[in-house]
This record gives sequence, structure tokens and C-alpha cells, in this order.
Amino acid sequence: MEKKIFIKTFGCQMNEYDSNRIYDSVKKIGFKKTNDQENADCFILNTCHIRDKAKEKVYHEIGRVKKIYRKKSKPIMVVAGCVAQAENNEMLKREPYIDAVVGPQSYHKINDLLEKFVPKNKKEETEFDTVSKFEYFDKIENRNNKVSAFLSIQEGCDKFCNFCVVPFTRGPEYSRPFNKIILEAENLIKNGAKEITLLGQNVNAYLYVENNKKYRISNLINELEKFSELKRIRYTTSHPRDMTDDLIDCYKNNKKLMPFIHLPIQSGSNKILKLMNRKHTVEDYLIIYEKIKKINPKIEFSSDFIISYPGETNEDFKETLNLVKKIKFINSYSFIFSPRPGTKAANLKLIDKDISKERLITIQKHLFDHQAKMNKSFENKIIEVLVENKLKDQSKLFGRNKYFNSVIFEGNIDNIGKLLKIKIDTSNQNNLFGKIEAKKNMRAA
Repeated sequence: MEKKIFIKTFGCQMNEYDSNRIYDSVKKIGFKKTNDQENADCFILNTCHIRDKAKEKVYHEIGRVKKIYRKKSKPIMVVAGCVAQAENNEMLKREPYIDAVVGPQSYHKINDLLEKFVPKNKKEETEFDTVSKFEYFDKIENRNNKVSAFLSIQEGCDKFCNFCVVPFTRGPEYSRPFNKIILEAENLIKNGAKEITLLGQNVNAYLYVENNKKYRISNLINELEKFSELKRIRYTTSHPRDMTDDLIDCYKNNKKLMPFIHLPIQSGSNKILKLMNRKHTVEDYLIIYEKIKKINPKIEFSSDFIISYPGETNEDFKETLNLVKKIKFINSYSFIFSPRPGTKAANLKLIDKDISKERLITIQKHLFDHQAKMNKSFENKIIEVLVENKLKDQSKLFGRNKYFNSVIFEGNIDNIGKLLKIKIDTSNQNNLFGKIEAKKNMRAA
């Protein structure tokens, strides 16, 4: 008898990719994906530890599930992902409703766990087993049929920034075999993908060695360009230390590589970067920026900013603000530092909350202004949009331009998967609004 499984995905694009692969896997043992949270036989929370109060939010979600199933048969409750990895057995002790905790390198064990499930027999799977995980999923077809698809090429992190839990939850850096990635990309393209985003904790650190030949992310990008059906290539998330010249050179010749780079810096102060153990300077970052802008001045940058990291003075914050003003980042993330248990920064003295909030408001004003001005610059212009889907309310179509801006317009569902010319009428901070420029549309992508 077919059973229903619901996965709630928290956090990053890596988690979204992992959740889709779990769905692909559990089909083998008779579980069917459902979007109805109220009628699931198995409920998986695929968690992210980067969010503020991540652990507390997981328990809150479990409380909500309890209410849903108060008068129904209890679903198998699995907490997966980075919170599961960090908290492991402590979660089973604290919350009896949880049946299993599964770390992000143990997703390949979920099928066995579900097949052998016995109520009240709690399970913990949190071993670092990245190789086995990918060897397992390489044998299962990626059934993702989205126009814009994710493709994991690298996991883990060896950087050990003092504020970050990723090395402890995702493990050391691991790069998938080059040929396996290309085969998965080929399958995604056959299923209708027109855009592929290469994923990794430090995606530009990708390095696979076979027969004494080194394969880097630049090799992947250039190989993907050969697929005529594929129209766009993106990658995230990068680290400035791994922004090598061969990757930068891709922007010279690869026409499918989008002119939008998410390159986290975290702070504009060298003092704070050193305290964070980032192992790069603001000057290093600016060299990368200038190299890329020289290749193509139309390339735009986004970034991440941690505000009020312990030790940050008003002068340090001003340096960050000056960097924001200089580069004019778009689509960036900013948040107040919050400690993560187990990291070197976990017990550092926090900066006053009111000061932190004021700094966050200040930097977000500049970031949002840059984003709004960027969007405003598209008004009354015709831009190229990859049509991805209908909006949730089914009223209009949704797509993105080269800079990852959301574009909303009226159109027929037959346009999904096409590259269209859209005349932009209006904009706000987050979205562009326009209409199809019928006479100037491109052929179907």
C-alpha cells in the first residue's frame, strides 16, 4: 500500500536539493510525495542551523505537527539536516514525539530506517558518510522537472570561520566525481531544465582529481555550456579565497554564465574578518571585484553581512557601510550575529541589542535602496526572462532575469520554459512587473 510523505524544508538551496533527492529515494519503498501536511504517514523536517534560534524553531514546528495529528494516527517524525546533526541524541531525549534524527550526510539511510521502523525504537544516524551518500543517490534518477534546477557538486567546508557550524554539521569539503555531475545535469536537462544552479557550501572550492587530471568548477561550467537545451548557468555559495582566475575567466567566454555573483564577505573591516577567521581581506575581495568588473561592467554582486560580530566598533561598522556604498550590492543578506553552540564564537561577549538593531537598520536601508534602484533601472526597458511557473494563486506567470530578479507578468502556461522578452512597466524592492513584448520574443528555449 502506498504511503504519503511530507518534507518541510528549512534554510538553504542545498536543503531544497537534498529534500528533492529524498523524495526520489523513498519512491523505491512505496512512499509518495504529498503537499498535504495533514495526511502524511511520514513527516520529515529538513533543518538548517544557520537561522537564528534554529533549534527552538524546530521544536515549535514539532508542536504544530502534534496539534495537527492530535486526533489522528501519529506520523513517523524524522528530524533531518544540520540541526539534527548538531543536536543528535539530545533531540530524542528532549522530545519523545521524534522517532529519528538524521544528519545531512546520512540521507541515504532514510529508506532503511523507514522500512524497519518500529514505534518507540528511536534511531540516530549522524555519521559523516558523504561518499556513501552520493554513491547511493548517483544510482537514483533525479526526477526534478523544474525549469530552474539545483545540482549539488560539493559539500562540507574546511574554512572553519569562527561563527559557523557548517564544518561540524556538513563535515569536510567533498567534491563529487566530474562525470557523475555531468550525467545528472544531462538528466535534468532531459526533464526540462533550462537553467542549472551548481550548489555547494563553498561551491567554487570544487576540485575533483581523476587520472592525474584536475577538474574545477570552471571545467563544469564550460562542459555544461555545450548542452544546447541549457540556457543559463549559475553557482552558489562561493568563498573569496576560492575565486580563482580560471573561474573568473569563465565570464570572458561563457555566454550562458549569468552576470550575477553571490560572494559573501561578511564584514568590510579587516579587523573583524580576522576575528572571524575568514582568511581574506577587504583588499582581496576588491581585487576580485575589479577583475570581474573589468571583464564585464554589467556583472552585479550580492553578499552576506554579519552585523555586530563581537568586537565590532562603530568604526568597523562604518568600514562595512563604506564597502556597501562602494560596490552597491544587490539581493544581499544581512543579519545580527547570534552565537552557535560548538563554534569558537559561541561564548564571545555580545554587542548591545539596541546598537546592533540600529546598525542593522542602517545597512539594510542602503542594501535595499541599491536593490530598489537596480530594479527601477529596468523600467521601460525590454529584458530577457526565463519563465519558470505560475504564481501560487495561478493568476500570472513568474520568471527571472539574468540578475535573479523576480519578474511577474500575464501570459499563457505554454510560455513556461521559454526565454521571453518582457517590457518592464513598474518595480518594487523585490519584483519587476511587465508584459510580453510579442514582436520581440525569442524562440522557445
